[in-house]
Amino acid sequence: MMPEYLIDASNLRKHFGGLHAVDGVDLRVASGEIYGLMGPDGAGKTTTIRLLCGALQPTAGKEQPTQILIGGVDMLRQTELARQQIGYLPQRFSLYEDLTVLENIHFFAQARGLQDRDWRPRCMEILQFVGLAEFLDRRTGHLSGGMKQKLGLAAALVHRPRLLLLDEPTTGVDPVTRQDFWQLIIRLAAEGNQNGRSTAVLISTPYMDEAARCTRVGFLRQGRLVVEDTPARLRTRLQAQVVEVVGRPLPLMRRLTSKEPGVEDVQMFGDRLHLRVQEGQAEAVMEHLNQVLPEQGCQISRLRTIPAQLEDIFISLLEIK
Repeated sequence: MMPEYLIDASNLRKHFGGLHAVDGVDLRVASGEIYGLMGPDGAGKTTTIRLLCGALQPTAGKEQPTQILIGGVDMLRQTELARQQIGYLPQRFSLYEDLTVLENIHFFAQARGLQDRDWRPRCMEILQFVGLAEFLDRRTGHLSGGMKQKLGLAAALVHRPRLLLLDEPTTGVDPVTRQDFWQLIIRLAAEGNQNGRSTAVLISTPYMDEAARCTRVGFLRQGRLVVEDTPARLRTRLQAQVVEVVGRPLPLMRRLTSKEPGVEDVQMFGDRLHLRVQEGQAEAVMEHLNQVLPEQGCQISRLRTIPAQLEDIFISLLEIK
């Protein structure tokens, strides 16, 4: 059975003068999927999402035209009909801080065309879903950052969209709220809406642990989609081996290991180093480091090979010219 694509976009382009923010991206997201959009700052993640929701008009291609189908509806020709299927949570909080939680969600329910007899049950349902039902009368400006993001999610969901576009929704919120937010996203993708049709989620995120929760991940670099696959299959793409080094002093260890023959790259991850080592060289590198590092005054707590992490994959992708 062929999957139902809630996003079917080809040749996405957006140029700002000489800057090619998005440059020929093809993207398909099926119902039931959580698709993670990754990439460094300026890679084109936000611009891609804004093209998909109709907030930006694409730059015309000279040879191949741009196509954006949302649930089979042409965003470029039937914009309002396509937007009815989308719930969009932008990077910047965009609700009214002088209104209460209930007043904000009521406003968005009316803006989305909910009838007067329907708005309050639906608003209460969705506020209960995101955990804000007990804060109905609190002014939005008095909410914490995490609560504001949950209210933004509620506003995006109030009209029961089939496609949810989330632009770095958990940036700047505490770890507990991040976990809560992701539980909501996973429930949305799994349960679908009340009509029994499954939902799709496209989320941009700077967090690798969030990318690992996605069904598939796409990596943008300089406006182009460099690679996309499941997190598990992406981890197998790195041909080199990864050696983990834990010890102290870490800055000195980083300088020493970066000069080691066979080591292609060294990155610091918290209290440890990840050494990307040429294939087949890991044992020789570890044996030599076990001798050299103590001689230079370093204390090794752990030295071992580990499976490649998503961080290792994406850092290697950034080095592609």
